[in-house]
Amino acid sequence: MSEPIASRIETEVRRRRTFAIISHPDAGKTTLTEKLLLFSGAIQIAGSVKARKATRHATSDWMEIEKQRGISVASSVMQMEYRDCVINLLDTPGHQDFSEDTYRVLTAVDAALMVIDAANGVEPQTRRLLQVCRARNTPILTFVNKMDREVKDPLALMDEIEQELGMTVVPFTWPVGMGKQFHGVMDLRQQRMRVFAPGEDRAAGTEEVLEGLDNPAYAERFGMQYDNAAGEIELVREAAPEFVHDEFLSGKQTPMFFGSAVNNFGVQEVLDALVELAPAPDVREAMQRTVKPEEPKFTGVVFKIQANMDPAHRDRIAFVRVASGRFERGMNLKVVRSGKSLRPNSVVTFMSQKRELLDEAFAGDIIGIPNHGVLQLGDTITEGEALQYTGLPFFAPEMFRSVEVADPLRTKQLREGLRQLGEEGAIQVFRPEAGSVLLLGAVGQLQFEVVAHRLEHEYGCKARVAPARYNVARWVTCDDAEGQPGSGEKELRRFIDHNAHRVAWDAVNAPTVLLEYAGELRAMQENWPRIKFHALREHAGLVFQQRMEG
Repeated sequence: MSEPIASRIETEVRRRRTFAIISHPDAGKTTLTEKLLLFSGAIQIAGSVKARKATRHATSDWMEIEKQRGISVASSVMQMEYRDCVINLLDTPGHQDFSEDTYRVLTAVDAALMVIDAANGVEPQTRRLLQVCRARNTPILTFVNKMDREVKDPLALMDEIEQELGMTVVPFTWPVGMGKQFHGVMDLRQQRMRVFAPGEDRAAGTEEVLEGLDNPAYAERFGMQYDNAAGEIELVREAAPEFVHDEFLSGKQTPMFFGSAVNNFGVQEVLDALVELAPAPDVREAMQRTVKPEEPKFTGVVFKIQANMDPAHRDRIAFVRVASGRFERGMNLKVVRSGKSLRPNSVVTFMSQKRELLDEAFAGDIIGIPNHGVLQLGDTITEGEALQYTGLPFFAPEMFRSVEVADPLRTKQLREGLRQLGEEGAIQVFRPEAGSVLLLGAVGQLQFEVVAHRLEHEYGCKARVAPARYNVARWVTCDDAEGQPGSGEKELRRFIDHNAHRVAWDAVNAPTVLLEYAGELRAMQENWPRIKFHALREHAGLVFQQRMEG
């Protein structure tokens, strides 16, 4: 490869910033996503997720059910350019019933922006998502939203974040007042105050800015709110540690910003910090070796599959995080799991549901490959090297439903719809070893409602979803005994035959045992000591046999 191309790959990789926005439901995550796009110049008008009956909806909430409910139930991807950086922004579902989708998205990003509702502080879903980020040492920026409402004391919020999340908080901005008396934020690094003025459609750079942290005009204009803020700022500057970039990159420090996303306030500082502080793509671990992003050869991993982004074409898009090298449209690629070849010519980049054909992409970018079952969640794609990236989680479902079609003539549509929805990870679909009624597994009730809605509106089949008797699921594997190749497969086959009435196969043909009570699982583990029962299936880390016939 010529030196200029190698040099260009390095340059382009350094320009990339890939991050996810995470929060508890209703903290304002999707609104902030919208405003980041607005401030970067990627869109000209912001929709409102709450305006459910209006013609405008949040750019990142494209699915019909999201527009009706005003919530995000699927992760969406947006790419934009800002200050000579290419930003790949992933908006994730806030609702805990869709946390699996969020967990998988977090494997594809290099940083996270955590949104906290200033009135509610750290909420349960925030804690769960932070555990995932901490496990991966993902750098986190914190945006405290809704300061234009009556909220918690900012010092108490700062302390709560530190205690709950186990991270040192370093304020980059500090609020002056709150609610109706919210006057703006002090930028502690730039030593100036950005004055608050409400307005959803204000553009970047239109706020009034006053220079200095102790400008005498502040007390005159903002009275007691400024006096309180000045005392807090003095305390924070003495007590809070210095910001250390390496501590941030290792997930030990989080810079904190205050604002009001719905009023476009405080967004500019967050966008600037993302560009300045968030890391460019780093090395990624494959089972075989460590892969550097600036390597010349393309590699990528499928972290999400979305069906029917364009219902008119019944399409399925595989979202691929480029892990190394340069992608070119039409290049020859290999799906490592199956050995199949790909030559994608209609690869797209995203602005939510709007798509544009792309000619090239670099490590850190998220690209969409139209897919008709060739790609599965967790697949590694390369130019030929046998690499397998790890870390894409699938959790054992905790709730189960049986599903049948209301009109028997639509059985084909039901099975096709469930196959596609299972492949994209929206729901876990199980085919019983004995019996014909398909089973759905989910983390939360809302997943069943969304799947029933999508089956009816996207696949034209009304489904009857009824309670199932199962409450526990475990994937099952069996290793070969020492010196006895093939013995693990035989023992697994024996287990499946013996328990055919409670074994089912998931979307990737992984055998799963379904049980009513936890006590049954303990008994089964004692009776089948060689069988391993897994609550977590990692696409690469836990390798399953394809379904064994006969």
